[in-house]
Formats: sequence, structure tokens, C-alpha cells
Amino acid sequence: MTITPVTTTDVTRRRLLAAALVTGLGAAVPISAARQARAAPTAPGPSQLTLPVPTGPHPVGTVPLHLVDTSRPDPVAGPGRHRELMASVWYPARMTKDLPRAPWMTQGALRAILADVGFPLDPALGPLTAAHVGAPMHRTGRRLPVLVYSHGSGSHRGDHTIMVQELASHGYAVVTVDHTYDAFSEFPDGRLTVPAEVPPFLGPRDFATDIRFVLDVVEGLAAGHNPDVDGRPLPQGLLGALDPRCIGAFGWSKGGTAIALTILADQRVGAGLSIDGPMQPTIITDLHRPFMMMTASFTRAAMPDVAEFWTHLRGWRLNIQADGAIHNTYGDDVTLIAQAGKVLGMTSRQIQDMIGTLDPARAVRTQQAYPLAFFDLHMRHRRGPLLDGPSAAFPEVKFIP
Repeated sequence: MTITPVTTTDVTRRRLLAAALVTGLGAAVPISAARQARAAPTAPGPSQLTLPVPTGPHPVGTVPLHLVDTSRPDPVAGPGRHRELMASVWYPARMTKDLPRAPWMTQGALRAILADVGFPLDPALGPLTAAHVGAPMHRTGRRLPVLVYSHGSGSHRGDHTIMVQELASHGYAVVTVDHTYDAFSEFPDGRLTVPAEVPPFLGPRDFATDIRFVLDVVEGLAAGHNPDVDGRPLPQGLLGALDPRCIGAFGWSKGGTAIALTILADQRVGAGLSIDGPMQPTIITDLHRPFMMMTASFTRAAMPDVAEFWTHLRGWRLNIQADGAIHNTYGDDVTLIAQAGKVLGMTSRQIQDMIGTLDPARAVRTQQAYPLAFFDLHMRHRRGPLLDGPSAAFPEVKFIP
């Protein structure tokens, strides 16, 4: 097995994230606390952590895709190498009985995170998702609206699985992508790419270029073409099922900035959601399509770049913020860190320092409800009251004028 060293702009977050996996998770806890927990004779043994189940009416299926963009040299890999990516498609499924559930990360990528900080782990302890590998797609006679997801720096395509599987359970096809060389990613032949600590660094514009290639892949799938370069079969019903005229996109942190850049550059994306994106480098181009920001740490009050971007949103726009939320609150970390912290014997204050003071269960419901309401409104024309103003069901969510 070959590990290819690659770049990152957030080494600290990566090491914190990896340390927590010693308990069977993929979220950030202090390395010192994890080591102490392993060494202590009374420390509880590792246990498999869990993700909340989606609330939609459909079971969820997923399939990985091995993609190569033959039109583009890779910005990091060196001369003669085309851009190579791993992606996954999540979708409403049927006939899921007896099909295995997909892991939150592949075993190789999970091992790579742990190897980076020197922790051994049985990959079987990693969380499972609600998605069933290769399940037939649920077809209704209509093509499915499509969403594309972009992760943050030094992360991976499973980092917001709670949101992804929630949207799929409500009838969306969601394509997630690893931004190779700024992600822990495993290819079908066992090759691993991991974030390294030397330049060149991938920026939001590189992420956006990846996303635009994924849009090409969506068009290919819609036209009945299998984009997997290894020719692996796709789940029954997937080919021809996606609607290339109904595409939205969302991303976290650097991925949120990349979503904004993608929409500005590509008319195929009709609506975008940034999950605490810093909007750097500064964006000064007007955007006339619907855009929502879920801010936490990178707020308009704290970040001039975010405030500047807001002034260029000329179409439907919304900025919401949950009381007690920080950068890691809107994602899988909020529940996985909470579980890991208990296993490690951490105090409530230590856990809150990593995921914020918002109750994890409330944070999960927030990230399930608001992205769904946003995309339902702008991609399916299903209007509900949640985006009209403060809700008694979500008293912690504030609307920032």
C-alpha cells in the first residue's frame, strides 16, 4: 500500500481529528487526552460510535466513483498526471435488506489518519452510515434533483454525512467528492492520498474546479454514461436518473467558499449553501442566484471577507446562525466528538470547547432541517415556514439581517 504525501493548510485540525479515532470515531479531541485514555488502566475500551439516522421517507443507497479528469493536469501530483478524484453518489434507495451499510470512511483512509499521529485502530470501530452500498435506486418516474458537496481543508468527503444522508432520504441525489491532496482519500487499488505539510497548497479555486468537473460527471450520469474509470457497475436505476437542469451545491469551511466561486463561474448550479465558509480570497462579484449562509465562527461581524460577500448577493439570500455554534458545530463532529469525549472521560467544558455549547441533538436537527428547507424551496419550489423567520421549533437559530 502506497501513501502519497500531499498538502494541507490545517495540520492542527487534522491531528486533533485523527487522535479521536482511537475510540472509533473521526472527530477532533486532544491528542494528549486520547493518549491518556489509552494508557489508563480504568479507561473504557473502544466502541463503535454512531451517526443519527436520517428522517426522510426513503432508505439511502450509496456507490463510490473513481474519476479522472483527462482535460486537466493535476495541480499537485506533478507533470503528466491528470486530476484524479474519489467521489460518492448518495440517493433514495429500495430493496436495501441484507445489503451492507457504508462506512463513514474507508478502512485505508481511516488508518491513514491514525498513522499520521501514531495511533493503531481496528477500522471496524469506525462509524457506519445509514446508506446501503449498491442498493437499487428508488425511481418515481421523475429525475432526481442533484446536490454536490465540498468538504473543508484537510478533511474528507464523509465529513458531513449527517446532512448528506438526510438530503438523500428526502429524494435528492447527493454527490460528495474528496479534493485529492487536501483530503484523506483511498483509491480502489489501495493507493492513499493524505494531506501533507509542504506546498503547493490547494485553494478554494482548485476546489471549485473539482466541483465543476463533478458537474460534468453528473451530466454524464444523466445521459446514461458510467464515469467510473475502472468500469465498476453502478446501482440499478442510477444511470439516467439525475436531473442535470436541477443542481444545487453546498460546502463547509473552504468548501463553502468553493461553492460560492463555483456558482459565480458555472450557470449549472442554481442554488448554493455555505456552511461557515470564510470567503477568502475576497469575493467582489455579484451573485444573482439563491444563496444561504449558516455562519458560526466565520460571521459577517468577525470576518470582513464574509461581510463583503454578503453585499454582493443580489438574489434571494439568508444568513442564519445558531446560538452556541462554533466552526465544528454544523457537521458530523458535533455528535461524534460528544460521544468520543464521554469515552475518553473528558469534561463537558472540554467537549464544548470543540463543538460549541449548542446541545448536540439540537445541532443535529438544525443541520438536518435548514439545508433541506433551503434546497426544497429553490430546487423543488416547496415553500415551508422554516426560512421565513425565527421558529419556535428552533429557538436557537437566529436570522442575521
